[in-house]
Amino acid sequence: MSNIEKYNNIFVEVFGVEPSVLNDNFSKDTVDLWDSVHQLNLVSLAEETFDIMLDPEDIMGFTSYGKGKEIVRNQDIEL
Repeated sequence: MSNIEKYNNIFVEVFGVEPSVLNDNFSKDTVDLWDSVHQLNLVSLAEETFDIMLDPEDIMGFTSYGKGKEIVRNQDIEL
């Protein structure tokens, strides 16, 4: 499984959506279910999936599919 597929699966697991709905507009501002618990679940799964540790600034900034990709890439993970 590619890293982008792993990344997409994080969102599929947390939000119960199909991968086809994931794009840079998938965010806390456009997804009704997105709350702090879901955001922490995203961060936790991302850290576990990619064996990384995000700092508090990145955890707070993980507010969209696109921003999350940027944060993960900044950890030297190719997506």
